[in-house]
Amino acid sequence: MKPDTPAHSAPADAAARKSVAPVICYPVDDLPQPDLAPYHAARAGWHKITETLVPAREAACFDVPAGCFFRITSVGGPQVGDLNLWAADNLAERFFSGKTRALHGTHLSAGDRMWSNLPYLRALALITDDSLDWYGFDSFGGAVHDVIGTRCDPYTHNLLAGGQYHHCCHSNLTRALADRTGLSLAAAELHVHDVLNVFMCTGFTRDTGQYFMKASPVRVGDYLEFFANTDLIGGLSACPGGDCSSEHSSDQAACHPLLVEVFRPAAPPAGWQGAAANGYDGSHGR
Repeated sequence: MKPDTPAHSAPADAAARKSVAPVICYPVDDLPQPDLAPYHAARAGWHKITETLVPAREAACFDVPAGCFFRITSVGGPQVGDLNLWAADNLAERFFSGKTRALHGTHLSAGDRMWSNLPYLRALALITDDSLDWYGFDSFGGAVHDVIGTRCDPYTHNLLAGGQYHHCCHSNLTRALADRTGLSLAAAELHVHDVLNVFMCTGFTRDTGQYFMKASPVRVGDYLEFFANTDLIGGLSACPGGDCSSEHSSDQAACHPLLVEVFRPAAPPAGWQGAAANGYDGSHGR
């Protein structure tokens, strides 16, 4: 956070330095953009193969076979969720929120992909539909489905507020992954990673640059839909902050469950070929 009163005087050319135009770090003009029409068409013949109801202030894991859709729906009231994704055959490959943010921006919607970590860096999933795409960016700079925040966790909670709280999203996801895989809690915790904050409305304050949250616009029936490019294990926590209008990591906020449904299409979307391996050859120096 920048100081209100700088300790150093501005140089004579300060205005000129500040007026330099920004440059996009990772231009995506040459990154092939997905055509969503075949994915939307594939939904016409799909059938549900599983559903998982994630309880309020808890998390659950779910499996998504390659070539299937999964949809996260608000079913009980305004509620945000923290989403983790792992390659089913290799927990070391997981969703990379930082690189996804660098490629697609601070908030995701239909047409954006969820990229995996290095050295894999491939599209684990594609967002195919978003019932909150109408929201855009509000006057505060807030938008929904962010890849800014990390996840609420008991360590930061203890640092800032003191006390032992065991329903932070980090804790919830750790328990859910341990239950799904048979790993110990200590081993599972190492695989829990930064999240896609589904339905959460966030941004940065314009004066101090601090990460903020505000009441999510999500209501019952709103959903975010994905297509799996490889076999996935998903983990979703129904955040203890509810709609995150005031706080998280709390038993005081009104919280609701989230529904995860997995659908298998009658045929793959036209042209779909799965998640291609990254083409970088690291043999000459990683």
